[in-house]
Amino acid sequence: MNLSRTGASAPRPTAVPPFDPELSAALESLGMGPREPVTPANLAARQERDAATRPRPTAEDLRADGRFEVAELTVPGLGDGPDVTLVSVRPAGREGPLPLLYYMHGGAMIMGNAWSVLPRILREWVLPLDLAVISVEYRLAPRTRYPGPLEDCYAGLLWATGHAAELGIDADRVIIGGKSAGGGLAAALALLVRDRGGPGILGQLLLCPMLDDRGRTFSSHQMSGLGMWDLLSHETAWKALLGDRYGAADLPPYAAPARATDLSDLPPAFIDVGSAEMFRDEDVSYANALWRAGGQAELHVWPGAYHGFDGLAPRAAISKDARDARTRWLRRLLDHSRSTEPLAGGSPAPGAKTVDIASPCGEW
Repeated sequence: MNLSRTGASAPRPTAVPPFDPELSAALESLGMGPREPVTPANLAARQERDAATRPRPTAEDLRADGRFEVAELTVPGLGDGPDVTLVSVRPAGREGPLPLLYYMHGGAMIMGNAWSVLPRILREWVLPLDLAVISVEYRLAPRTRYPGPLEDCYAGLLWATGHAAELGIDADRVIIGGKSAGGGLAAALALLVRDRGGPGILGQLLLCPMLDDRGRTFSSHQMSGLGMWDLLSHETAWKALLGDRYGAADLPPYAAPARATDLSDLPPAFIDVGSAEMFRDEDVSYANALWRAGGQAELHVWPGAYHGFDGLAPRAAISKDARDARTRWLRRLLDHSRSTEPLAGGSPAPGAKTVDIASPCGEW
């Protein structure tokens, strides 16, 4: 198997977990361009390329022939912070209060947008599980450094849960989640909600989460230069987010959840990661820390999987297994919970600037 290097940032051990054959084939077919490490020198160019090429579904795309109601909401930030954009989607024609998945996109804190993740979420979770989703457009580094992106996510969550009745969501059944950087933000948000006495959270869905700024784990060096994301890119992203605070001994856990020393009283977590990616050890350690603190966590380490494998090779057998496991966890969590108060549902809440970018049309 050809484990092509992307450009090593540090020496790595000779032995590495082999890639799953289907995932390896997808990686080889991609070519080297997309796997070029992100560096301080090329960061601006990579951000421009990402903004130009990453999908941003249109209103027509998200409406999906009337299957969904979609609203783009501009809600107040915290304190002197700017307004925050939320993209709210729910199955069309559903009047009652729905569980909410409050989702943060990936992109290493330096790339991505709130819209690109929605088609998969709608297909895999919103319709099958009968839930609503809000995707938050948080500000990106290095233009906005910590704590700006996290405060955006917290502001959006406070607003959404505070306007649950108007949004038609059940404030007692809110799951926070995200992938990669979004998974790290979700973990940080769970800590922040706990410590600030914020709204109740039913669970946290952490998909290959980016948790540790230090880059000291065995897997971060073992997988350096391999797969879709490596230590050099990792260092670049964390430096963009933290600026002068990068590497500080007193960095708060809200910046890098792996720094947390108290993981008690957190909602149940689903954590998954590939065995052949640099985040493996920090994610496994986080699950262990949750268990040691008396918490509940379901951990999946997908054999031979690199970072973001299910997006690059969605038809691979292991990608299907991963999606099924996530859906089962969400379904089980929702089935075990019950709404306590019927909430009026449907219309956008007062106090938000609303752009109706997709309204229901016809029946599916």
